[in-house]
Amino acid sequence: MQMPILYYIILFKTIFMNLKNLLLSTLTTAFFFVACSKQIAAPEEAALNANLSEKSSMSLARAITQTFAETFESGTKTAYATGNVTFGSGSWTLNDALVGNSSTDRKSGAQSVRIRNTGILGMNFNVTTGASTVTFKYAVYGTDAASNFQLWVSANGGSSYTQTGATVTASGTALNTATFTVNQAGTLRFQIRKTTGGTNRINIDDFTINSYDDGNTGGGGDGGSGGSVGDNTNLLLGNPSGATSSLTSATNYLMDQTYFVESYNRDRGTPNWVSWYAGSSSLGSTGRTDDFRADPSLPSSWYHVQNTSYSGSGFDRGHNCPSGDRTSSTAANQATFLMTNMIPQASNNNQQSWATLENYSRSLVTAGNEVYIIMGSYGTGGTGSNGFATTIDGGNVTVPSNVWKVIVVLPNGNGDLSRMNSTTRVIAVNTPNTNSIGTDWKQYRCSVRSIESATGYNLLSALPQAVQDALETGVDNQ
Repeated sequence: MQMPILYYIILFKTIFMNLKNLLLSTLTTAFFFVACSKQIAAPEEAALNANLSEKSSMSLARAITQTFAETFESGTKTAYATGNVTFGSGSWTLNDALVGNSSTDRKSGAQSVRIRNTGILGMNFNVTTGASTVTFKYAVYGTDAASNFQLWVSANGGSSYTQTGATVTASGTALNTATFTVNQAGTLRFQIRKTTGGTNRINIDDFTINSYDDGNTGGGGDGGSGGSVGDNTNLLLGNPSGATSSLTSATNYLMDQTYFVESYNRDRGTPNWVSWYAGSSSLGSTGRTDDFRADPSLPSSWYHVQNTSYSGSGFDRGHNCPSGDRTSSTAANQATFLMTNMIPQASNNNQQSWATLENYSRSLVTAGNEVYIIMGSYGTGGTGSNGFATTIDGGNVTVPSNVWKVIVVLPNGNGDLSRMNSTTRVIAVNTPNTNSIGTDWKQYRCSVRSIESATGYNLLSALPQAVQDALETGVDNQ
């Protein structure tokens, strides 16, 4: 049956009008956002905002998520004979290994895995998200002597394995965190293999896999530590510099230290920035461990700053993530004493103005708030007790000219990222790294945007651009 010509005329007109309205709507929306952006941004910040928008896309694209975190709390195995144990994440094979819960087993919770001889702890299942990094805690059991262990990966369901990362030595009785850079896509499973030490035993706990970062993966993830971006996690505000865990990113190397996340700069021997969360669960009764030490998770070919590298320099070993923010457990506090968490900081800066700022942020937590913090440093040259210096440790560690911090404050609650809006309190501080600094940190308050201008970072990249603009251009006055 043929339709009347009038029908086609009406149909064509309807389609034409719909297309016209859609085009006008799109153009109007685009014009509206451009106009708003120009109104919010100060003239001198226009070029910076364009740069930060580009960085925001980069940072979000490079976010990594936590595949799972196995704490080894739910399974039972009391003998070393080979057997399978079902933990929270799935079935694991324990070969010459058992689940230890004695007072001499080193553990974060009630139990951990204990391995002897050349035993193996291995997954009987695959993760399908690949892996950018794998982290877990380790220590020697009881008073046993040192042993070496390795991480091995299989991409074919366990048919064959290859070693990934360097061999690690367990020699201390305190839990340390080993971080292995994998950067492998696809379906993977892992084994931890004890390789030396004979009958000396080691403990393994808190095994975490962060998904493969191909530069195009989006953010997400549930709770946990490090690379995940859920509530109460260390990278919730975004990856300020688009750091990656690739060895080619030597000056912007992403390290998940479990209790904080950082971008480490091999050439400066210090972090670019460190990001962490502090809430009521972060604070406890654990004392200061003073366990300053080189970071064994750095690539073996890089220079490792030692606990004595700052000796006689006239500068303090200044924490980024402070010891006082990690008092929930011994392991948490010890993590803050890794030398990859330190900068050469003028003593008056570190012990006076900076210490009072750290105390103030913790007082906000005890008053019923939770805080997300990013700290960093930039520039070259500071003045310590021995005078001005640009480097220490034979030139291996750069002395920064400035030390900065950004604190986002929220009342206790859930859905933290969605609760951040244009009225959220943000404290930004930028101090000179000198001994002549004033004792009151409040006189060094500034805008987040000014720190971004000095560093080139995008500090609150996980937030919508309009919220960033509102929060980053103001200066705290409370």
